[in-house]
Amino acid sequence: MIAPLLVWTGILAALVYLPMTEDEPSWPRTVVKALPLIFFAYAAWQAGNTAFLVAGLFLSALGDMALSRTGRQTFLFGLAAFALAHLLYVFHFLVLSQSPLWEAFVLNTPMAVFLVAYALAAEVWLIPYTMELRWPVRAYVVLITLMGLAALTMPMGTAFLGAAFFIASDTLLAFQLFRLDEDNPLTGRIGWAIWIAYIAGQAMILSA
Repeated sequence: MIAPLLVWTGILAALVYLPMTEDEPSWPRTVVKALPLIFFAYAAWQAGNTAFLVAGLFLSALGDMALSRTGRQTFLFGLAAFALAHLLYVFHFLVLSQSPLWEAFVLNTPMAVFLVAYALAAEVWLIPYTMELRWPVRAYVVLITLMGLAALTMPMGTAFLGAAFFIASDTLLAFQLFRLDEDNPLTGRIGWAIWIAYIAGQAMILSA
């Protein structure tokens, strides 16, 4: 009973943070942003989920804290935390499916090919705009694509839907960080869509 309560507490915390997405960095904002994934990680542990999922959710909370701050070092820390979280989700999905990663291309060939093509497209619309961060961003794109492929080794459902929402949130975040000017009116508003897609994705990965 406690695990569902923790999940809904995390979702409530996410709703509290939603209007704060446009606020200036502050420690109260950082703490509130981290709370949803801390509750999700605790819920996963209480429910007896794999250690990979628990650790991935906790790393996501650390990533949220880092990305709520400003500066290149905190951005790289957040990027690394989420990259490791995606790698752990790969292991989590493969443990659940008991299948090798390449099984994604057998079970759902069109979607698996689309994910690979989508990752390669980042070389055109994203990587040229990341400057000195191009190799860390490239590595991140590879890991999140592997996470999506790992979700495809399971029956189509909340696992892949969660991965898809996570990929969508990261796509929007990349667009916000690297393609939009700071004075663009969409820069702030897009944060709402990023946060909603992100929390939805993490919640569905948790429930898979």
